[in-house]
Amino acid sequence: MFFTAFIGSYIVLRIGSKGWPTSYDDTHINVWLGGLNTFVLIVSSYFVVIAHEAMAKKQFAKARKFLLITLALACLFLCIKGLEYKGKFDHDIWPGNIAETPGQAISKVDRQLEEVVRNQFAVYTNGGQVDVTQAKDLSTVNVQLSIFSKSDGGDESLREQAASDVILYEKWQNLHQHIVANVSMIDVPNAIGPDYLAARAALAEGDSLPILTFGEVDDFLQDLKADKTYASSVAGIFDPHPVLYGNLFASIYFLMTGFHAIHVLAGMTLFVWVLMQGSKMDEKWTDWVENSGLYWHFVDLVWIFLFPLLYII
Repeated sequence: MFFTAFIGSYIVLRIGSKGWPTSYDDTHINVWLGGLNTFVLIVSSYFVVIAHEAMAKKQFAKARKFLLITLALACLFLCIKGLEYKGKFDHDIWPGNIAETPGQAISKVDRQLEEVVRNQFAVYTNGGQVDVTQAKDLSTVNVQLSIFSKSDGGDESLREQAASDVILYEKWQNLHQHIVANVSMIDVPNAIGPDYLAARAALAEGDSLPILTFGEVDDFLQDLKADKTYASSVAGIFDPHPVLYGNLFASIYFLMTGFHAIHVLAGMTLFVWVLMQGSKMDEKWTDWVENSGLYWHFVDLVWIFLFPLLYII
């Protein structure tokens, strides 16, 4: 009943949505891994049947062997699923984290670049080069860091790094101000200070400055990543890429595959419980193995529906 509701809701939401992320570049769905997992579960169901037949014939050592194989295949299934999940996490495909519009993509770049600046500045606040009491105030840290970069003595390479981090802060701050003012970075290169005020003053009555576009922010980030000075620092920032209905897709994907994984763990628990009997496992456990096998077949059957719905269609 759970999975019928999940699958039915997914079909209704997908058909009723005006757009859906179907490109593998957007979803990072791995069809080959999903197909491999399908094969793994089907084979594991076969071994459950063999184990039950062995129980019925009182071949308990043989039954334990095939139950162990089933358990190993279940572990393999979860390992492959974990590998798939890692691919999603590496690309920040997580409910609530996906930018669905150009505006959200721009804001995400802003937040991530701010986080990079904070991490860079933390090196100096934690190392005592600047006043740690002002660690959260980036503008104050930047001033102190600028003074430190121009000072004499100490680690020269650290001072040079501080100078580049100051410039990185100024680049982020300029981007942030453009986002706040929603002003084009091309027409108004500097949204901080007199340049912005002069551009506004030059406007005719009723006119407004060109707005900031997604392409400008994308170009800004790519230029930053191409700069050897900052490439390593900003490499972790995800390229801005709006994915319409991306969060709905991610919510459905993780809910359905995650809930299925919980059922896999429950089935594994049933197999572990009977295997723990060791040589004491006898005909009294035949019904247990049969019912556990039926449960496992349902787990397999559900995945046979999930695989084409989530991975192929």
